[in-house]
Parts: sequence; C-alpha cells; structure tokens
Amino acid sequence: MRALTLLAPLALALGTATPALANHHAASEAGAKLDATPRTVVMTAFSPEWDALAPAVQEPTEYAINGLKFLTGTLEGKPIILMTSGVSMVNAAMNTQLVIDRFNVSRIVFSGIAGGVDPDLSIGDVIVAEDWAQYLEVSFARQTADGWKVPEPVDDIAPPNWGMMFPRGVRVGNAEEAPTRQYRMAVDPDLLAVAREVAADTALKRCLEKPTQENGDCLNEEPRIVVGGTGVSAGVFADNKEFREYLQTAWNARVLDMESAAVVQVAYANRVPTIAFRSLSDLAGGDEGENQMETFMALASVNSAHVVRAFLADLPD
Repeated sequence: MRALTLLAPLALALGTATPALANHHAASEAGAKLDATPRTVVMTAFSPEWDALAPAVQEPTEYAINGLKFLTGTLEGKPIILMTSGVSMVNAAMNTQLVIDRFNVSRIVFSGIAGGVDPDLSIGDVIVAEDWAQYLEVSFARQTADGWKVPEPVDDIAPPNWGMMFPRGVRVGNAEEAPTRQYRMAVDPDLLAVAREVAADTALKRCLEKPTQENGDCLNEEPRIVVGGTGVSAGVFADNKEFREYLQTAWNARVLDMESAAVVQVAYANRVPTIAFRSLSDLAGGDEGENQMETFMALASVNSAHVVRAFLADLPD
C-alpha cells in the first residue's frame, strides 16, 4: 500500500463492485475456526487493491471479524480467502495473525501497489521480491565529537546507516527455529518458482479499460514482471529521492511498501508459505515531477491482481 487516500470514482473506473454474496457471517465467537477448507489467502492492503479482485471471486461467502471483511470462495478455480490487511505494518501483522487463527490457511499471496526503488524499474511494473526487510527497524545513534555513538553493537552483516539510523534487524523464530536477528526474510521458494513461470508468459496493461478523469493516463512503456531482489517495508509513505537512493544502495532494494515485510514475518513465525506481488504506482521520490501514486494507483492495482490471478491458476490443486 502506498497511501491512505481513496479515489471516489475508483470502483467505477475499474467497473467493479463487491459481488453478490451467498452468505454473510458475523464472527463473534473468539478463536473459533470459521471455515475448514484449506485456502490460499489473497491479501490486499486497502480498497483499490480489493476492488481489482473481489468481482472475480466465485461463490463468495462473507465473514466479518473485528470490523474487517473476509471473502471466501474460489478464484481461478482455487479455494481462497480475499481480505484487506489494513494500511501499514501493525495492521498487516495483526490481521495476518487473525486470518491464520480463524481460517484454514495454506499459503498467503499479497497483491498490491508499491513505490519503485530500483532505477531500472518503471511505473506499472510488477515486482515479486525474493526477500523482504524492515528498513526502519533501526537504532537511533547520538552524535558525539567522535561521530555517531550507537546504543548497541552493530552487526557486521547489517546494511550501512543513514545518518543517525543504524539498521538492527528483527529477532524472530518459529516452532522449528530459535529466534535470531534477521535483516531479510525470504518468501517461499516454491511459490517464487511458480511466479517465475508465470512471469514468462503473462502480459500487463498499459491503460485502464474504463479510465476516469483522475485515472485516465496510460503508461509510456509496456510494463514488465520482475522476479527477484529485495523488497523493503515500513510505516512510511516514502517520497524522498535521497532516501530512495540510500535504500537502493544500502539494502539493494527494488521496491518499497508499507505491509509486505510484516506479513512475511508473521507467516514465517507460523510456518505458512507466503509471497508478495507489488505493482509500482510511483517511484518513491524518483519521479521527475509530482508523485504519481494517485494517477496510477488503479492501473497498478489491476496489474498486480492480473499477475496474482495467473499465479493462482498455475498453483497445483
């Protein structure tokens, strides 16, 4: 996710609306599993990303938990749960754990928009990172006459600092591995292999099929699907050229967002395979003019959803 702003005409622009629901359940019994079918969670952060997928869900059943909507059904012939995580890291972590606790989750697939960090990428491209990092998991150092004094030792493997901010990683483990400090957390290798196959024969859109005045621009170039590299996440809407360059140099980052690393961490802790697809709506400060998120948010949401649907179709039954 790249912003809190919602465009009023977006659903009309995409020709979407929430599908007619077969059933609606208000989940009030805390801790109870709501659905026994093993399902792939298709997670989005906010409405535009949801709207690009919800109309395609077949035989939908809606559940409401903690004010969130969870839609079970099938997508590309696969049993799924469509949901929004909410914007930013705490929401993403909290609601990833919620869906794992309340449903029978086989894997998690994130579909959303993001900011581009790698200067070789363009708006509209879909990035499937092989690992994710939390770039604001840092120590703030104090400045002294001898330079920065960090309040704890800095690991040899830590990425370099940005001024007073020294990356410190995050400690996390699961049932099989003791907690260790990690700077990058890998997505599932088997899911990444399927994504590579999908990338080879899936075409993306340069324009919306039903543009509005706010979302009528087309991309200048054909967008691409790029698999590999590092994605980074934090609770920041980043739009700063110098910091973008730091993330690319220090972290070798290709893309940044506000949720994916949190989802990957919770999935790892629960030993649930996960992967994230992110389409660039802007360049996180690398744009020549104004930030273009609002112009290309709808198109980026559609491109990410398009690749995710192709990915689901290629998953083994």
